[in-house]
Amino acid sequence: MSGKVVDTLAKATPPRLARKFKGLSDRAIAWIFVAPTIFLLLAINIFPLIWTIRLSFTNFRVNRVNADVKWVGLRNYERILSDPDIWQTMQATAHFLFWTLFFQVLIGFALAYLINKKFKGNDLWTTIIVFPMMLSPAVVGNFWTFLYQPQIGLFNYVVSFFSGVDPSSFSMIGSVDLAPWAIVIVDTWMWTPFVMLICLAGLRSIPDSIYEAAECDRASKWRQFWTITIPMVLPFLMLAVLFRGIENFKMFDLVVQLTGGGPGSITELTSINLKREAFEKWRTGYASAYAVILFVTIFGLASIYVKALNKVKER
Repeated sequence: MSGKVVDTLAKATPPRLARKFKGLSDRAIAWIFVAPTIFLLLAINIFPLIWTIRLSFTNFRVNRVNADVKWVGLRNYERILSDPDIWQTMQATAHFLFWTLFFQVLIGFALAYLINKKFKGNDLWTTIIVFPMMLSPAVVGNFWTFLYQPQIGLFNYVVSFFSGVDPSSFSMIGSVDLAPWAIVIVDTWMWTPFVMLICLAGLRSIPDSIYEAAECDRASKWRQFWTITIPMVLPFLMLAVLFRGIENFKMFDLVVQLTGGGPGSITELTSINLKREAFEKWRTGYASAYAVILFVTIFGLASIYVKALNKVKER
């Protein structure tokens, strides 16, 4: 069937166009097919980046298009780096990033290690554990907002059952001390399955022959875990940290649905602060400089991390 389609297309091709393609090499034909995709990538990714960098050196405001746009040089960058409020959002982002990665890697690896041990109902439990990852962050945010309600939320009653504290005596998303941990708990609940799947792939990539050789050498299970399992799964763990670190650095929708950056600005991450500068205060040039700083930060840290990951993989 495919041969008939090709013959039909060949016959329908105008002779002049057919002669032009006949003299082209396979490499040139490949570039003809790839060129539209490359053009779209340049138009969608590269051009906005260059335009953002250009705007970051101006005082442009998108709600004042007719106003005179002045070149301010590095003033926007100086204002951002010397603003204590910006550093507070950076601190909130660092807190969120560190603890979510810590719990997701710890719990995700533990779940992967347990599921890797074959037992009855293994596939069912894997599906149940992976379920939160399939949901939309906006849906998860709304769902957990109800769970966190002091009067009707299930979360407070669970805490009360184990601790004896009055369920209505605290509010996870209304307390300055508890709100940062509220978003950490939700993100950990949602994305730990992702880390678990990556760790599970790493565990199942270890050949059984290595463990058999270790048993012949009378190595204990604990010794096998630290000298075989951890070193061979480490690249997968680092890969999971890289993926989740990049995603959590730009976390937006989940936190907006849960706390909106509050109470006050205690959970206002850099992505939320950037959105307010760009689309509430309409300081487009300032927000562009802010976005460039965040991009350089993520790109620089990711580049250093990837080099470390490559060194671990080469060992």
